[in-house]
Amino acid sequence: MMKHNSQKDFYAIGVSYEKADAETRGKFTFFPESVEPFSEEAKTLGIDNFFVVSTCNRSEFYGFADSAETMMELYCEHTNGSLEEMKSVVSIQKNEEAIDHLFKVSAGLKSQILGDFEIIGQIKTWFKRFKKHDSSGAFLERLINTAIQISKKVKTQTTLSNGAASVSFAAVHYILATQSEISQKNILLYGIGKIGRNTCTNLVKHTQNDHITLINRTKEKAELMTEKYDVLVKDFSELKDVLKSTDILIVATGAEQPTVTEEMIPFDKEMTIIDLSVPENVAHTLGSRENIQLINVDGLSKMVDDTLDSRKNSVPKALEIISECKTEFDEWLKTREYVPVIQSFKERLEFLQEFELKNLQKKNPKINGTETEVAQKLVQNLTNQFASYLLENRENADETIAMMEEIFRLKTDS
Repeated sequence: MMKHNSQKDFYAIGVSYEKADAETRGKFTFFPESVEPFSEEAKTLGIDNFFVVSTCNRSEFYGFADSAETMMELYCEHTNGSLEEMKSVVSIQKNEEAIDHLFKVSAGLKSQILGDFEIIGQIKTWFKRFKKHDSSGAFLERLINTAIQISKKVKTQTTLSNGAASVSFAAVHYILATQSEISQKNILLYGIGKIGRNTCTNLVKHTQNDHITLINRTKEKAELMTEKYDVLVKDFSELKDVLKSTDILIVATGAEQPTVTEEMIPFDKEMTIIDLSVPENVAHTLGSRENIQLINVDGLSKMVDDTLDSRKNSVPKALEIISECKTEFDEWLKTREYVPVIQSFKERLEFLQEFELKNLQKKNPKINGTETEVAQKLVQNLTNQFASYLLENRENADETIAMMEEIFRLKTDS
């Protein structure tokens, strides 16, 4: 297929909502501060063209390696999950299947809410983080660009993304469906990362509530939202005080440990709490209080599933787009497979050229650079002809390569 070299395979190793609940996914969440040490260690293990993408629905590790086991061991070392637990919930795809999986993820076909396209932005962000640490090569660059292209085409050529479909929209959908007089309620949004910002946008757009409060550990990030929307911003130190009068709390903090604990909320307080963080950032025990409704990302996704039936009609068209783009990618990959034999052919011609020129110079010392230049042009011309023949006659490529290797005694890895 498309093996990077004779030993390594390309793997996609993931823990997602399909096999793991939010609590388990939380253990395998990968944090940005781990990118540098992870990358350094991956290289020492011979892993290359790799990156990790980690979201509330899935954490996946893509790369070339000697085995899936090597990748899983490394991944567990840099997260809070054990290898034993990972093996019980992991999905492993190899080579063609791994590429196909990434393309489907990018198209929104594997999202917990069908058609949720937030994932492609996260793939781009995570890929850039790893690229800074020299983890990518031509293969991965092209693969990610193809994934981005697929996402754009599915968005513009199908109705898969009709209507907002994301965890942030699901949170607002849930509030609208379960709360009365929403514009009068005290809503607190705690955490202004990507999901928090999207939630804020949806809240303002759909609730007609003009006193939504934002709190973020870094106040400046929350204040940026006031430039766009009519919202209130409070200091992180005021969190406990604000919670005393909060009716609806949305948590999107993305921390490793709970950021909302039992003692922060008065025992007699009635509240709806929506936890959009993975790992979960609201203490589970709060959910056992009679006057508190606590819901996490898995619960939200189940609630909006029944509203997405119409999107399913777009799946065949999305698969068709993936198939077209994958064919182009495979063509490019096939072309790259010819590079070693073309290079070897050129080197062999250059060796013969040098040998003949030396013989000519012995017989005629007056031979100058003009002859050398002509010989070099001839070598390049023959190399280009060989490359063109391979590309235009792909069905006979293996046979042609075998013949040329025999005639010219070419040295390649194939």
